[in-house]
Amino acid sequence: MDLTNENPTCSSKHNPAGPERKPSKEDDKLSVISWNVDGIDTDNLAERARGLCSYLVSYTPDVVLLQELIPPYIRNLKKWAVHKAYTVIEGGEGDYFTGMLLKDSRVKLLESEIVIYPTTQMTRNLLVAKVSFKGQELWLMTSHYESCKENGKERMKQLRLVMKRMREAPDNINVLFGGDTNLRDTEVAKVGLPSGVLDVWERLGKQEQCRYTWDTKVNTNKRIPHISRFRFDRVYLRPATREGVPHLAPDHMALVGLQKLDCGLYPSDHWGIYCSFSAE
Repeated sequence: MDLTNENPTCSSKHNPAGPERKPSKEDDKLSVISWNVDGIDTDNLAERARGLCSYLVSYTPDVVLLQELIPPYIRNLKKWAVHKAYTVIEGGEGDYFTGMLLKDSRVKLLESEIVIYPTTQMTRNLLVAKVSFKGQELWLMTSHYESCKENGKERMKQLRLVMKRMREAPDNINVLFGGDTNLRDTEVAKVGLPSGVLDVWERLGKQEQCRYTWDTKVNTNKRIPHISRFRFDRVYLRPATREGVPHLAPDHMALVGLQKLDCGLYPSDHWGIYCSFSAE
């Protein structure tokens, strides 16, 4: 699996820099992609992984938050990351796990930790990275919450843990979470978001074109006979509040990975989320 080839055999039929091209980025903006890459499904995995990398080349995000990585995927992604000057953080060593990529020229890793969910039955956890962005400390988080409809109670426990972590962060630090939460809206309503934590999709006006990140009406990778549409993938922000400290504010969101590859599949069964944030 060679991910350093920017012109793979299985490339996008439409240039990712075309319809989904990211907007021009000013130096003071933080750009982030969160994406469940479905590494568990090995069907055309190398081609789909190269598809992911083509999007990363096009969007050049400062931070990439990934879920459902598997060992062969991360090994080759590390080679690509060295080639493109990104630091890789792994969120586990099991059959599948999360990870982060940090652009070396923009984001400096200070420390990272893995927080285990105490009652998970699927070895899920929270990956936290404390980084420096433009000289200010920023906390990044990603996770893959418990899957399947019947595990709603566990998902809500995991959401509560993440929200507690975000809420209790020092007030001079911006905290950003992005990941595959598998959450249903009813579950979020039961838990509630703490004061100061915002859902980026909601804050940006609940754009319909960005609502469904799991959408079998359009995404046919899984060949599911019925239509299933959910906003499983979410981005949460707890801006810094201390006076005199720059605080992040979301200014753009778009879904990525919407173009089929030449192999007939999309890069993942999930759409990725691209967001940019301004420092105010």
